[in-house]
Amino acid sequence: MKILILGAGQVGHSVAASLAHEDNDVTIVDTNAAALRDLREKLDVRVEVGQASYPRVLERAGIEDADMLIAVTNSDEINMMACQVAHTLYHTPTKIARIRSSHYLDRKELFISGAIPIDVLISPEQLVTEHIFQLLTHPGSLQVLDFANGKVQMVGVKALHDGPLVGHQLTEMREHMPGLKARVAALFRKGKPITLNESTIVEAGDELFFIASPKHIRAIISELRKLDKPYKRIMLAGGGNIGNRLARLLEDSRYQVKIIEKDNARASKLAERLDKTIVLEGDAADESLLAEENIENTDVFIAITNDDEANILSSMLAKRLGAKRVMCLINRLSYIDLVESNIDIAISPQQITIGALLTHIRRGDIVAVHSLRRGAAEALEIIAHGDRKTSRVVGRRLDEIKLPPGTTICAVVRKEDVMMANTDTIILADDHIIMFVTDKRYVPAVEKLFQVGIHYF
Repeated sequence: MKILILGAGQVGHSVAASLAHEDNDVTIVDTNAAALRDLREKLDVRVEVGQASYPRVLERAGIEDADMLIAVTNSDEINMMACQVAHTLYHTPTKIARIRSSHYLDRKELFISGAIPIDVLISPEQLVTEHIFQLLTHPGSLQVLDFANGKVQMVGVKALHDGPLVGHQLTEMREHMPGLKARVAALFRKGKPITLNESTIVEAGDELFFIASPKHIRAIISELRKLDKPYKRIMLAGGGNIGNRLARLLEDSRYQVKIIEKDNARASKLAERLDKTIVLEGDAADESLLAEENIENTDVFIAITNDDEANILSSMLAKRLGAKRVMCLINRLSYIDLVESNIDIAISPQQITIGALLTHIRRGDIVAVHSLRRGAAEALEIIAHGDRKTSRVVGRRLDEIKLPPGTTICAVVRKEDVMMANTDTIILADDHIIMFVTDKRYVPAVEKLFQVGIHYF
């Protein structure tokens, strides 16, 4: 596939790195020549220096025979104009754009009516807000992913010493909870996936991914760690787009929310817009301010400014002062390793955004893609098509399907029924298959597995 990526920032870089390793012809356009030179040295990609919305620049980048345009520059206006130019002049088949401003996002008719020809709209702030809200809804989880319109969820949990299942075989969980509708998708120990079998013993520090019915998620988390009480008191550091969106969402629920914003004008606007949220003007890394606001009684402290260093510093301080759980927005993936032991959850906007992008880039009828383990693993929802003659999976039991290494079929959703996968499960046409791939290098093999033979058509 020939793909043009507009913008060599962190998201553009991450998307290019992901796609370049999957036999795609990738070209990146940006005005920053130094950033492009760095990308060209690290990745097998072409680069083009220039304004991403200019027709001549797009022509030099190869827009005329491109299959897809991904506009992720820092400017909403440039992203929208680039899609318009690609549509009008070059009839580019698929146009994906990152739009950040709520001034555009709140006017859906701009995009639904086709006035601005964007096929897929990606809003990182909205995606990150939803991600954080899911974590707050499921206390103790590291990640919560929806599949099949919420009929089934995948949850990441870190096993702690106080978990009843720690030190025991995974199979004992069914003895503790008869009738449990769940399956272990993957287990990572010291950062590496381990092969699961009936005798696998859970150790403290293991990171497990479960696929389960939403009503069983809380019970599963309680097996691996002492269950946190439902969160109530939330403190947000940063009143930007994400802080504003999250505060609105939380104050409409059962939460008591405080938000700390350093900028005076921004703090005043937030105070006008938010009804129940307490808005504080100040520095979230000010120890005396946190102490005055009873940080020790805060259930969750969430640092979501645009500054990684400020987020890390305020999170570590909040943790030291007694916040029960801290979440920290970190754009630079290299920082996550440095602070992992001092904060509870590091949130990567790039990984969240990349998952949404990959859903529309992957080959085959893929409904959802979630990038996990800092891009090393993926969870997929893919629809099976064809019949036993034209498909490698339809009409076959799971033990008949030769899966790529490190790939697990976790669940099968058939209309309204959710079935946890076992060796006797037979896949039918139109089933939604939930899969976990511990090494994303094998994703192309998974896509090929689900491709339908020519006779199907």
